[in-house]
Amino acid sequence: MTTIIEKIALYQDYIYIVILMVFLGIEVIGRVPSVLHTPLMSGANAIHGVVIIGAIIVMGKAEADNYLALALGFLAVILGTINVVGGFVVTDRMLEMFRHKK
Repeated sequence: MTTIIEKIALYQDYIYIVILMVFLGIEVIGRVPSVLHTPLMSGANAIHGVVIIGAIIVMGKAEADNYLALALGFLAVILGTINVVGGFVVTDRMLEMFRHKK
């Protein structure tokens, strides 16, 4: 059985790529003007909808004794759902600013 250090060494390149993507994502999102927030949020909602469906598929195909896959799939479904709902709430609030008051 491999230890955690051996697994980290084995996937070291992938870990570097994920860390780089996190920093790049923070930089890109931090520089987006507020006018573009609504269209970008709609795209993010669509992406997270795909993440939720993918997580459900992974959980459905995981074996009953594979607790790691089940736990990560459940966590992905929960976090993806929170992100989608939060995105729709924020988008609705932003669009409310442009509606005419009666």
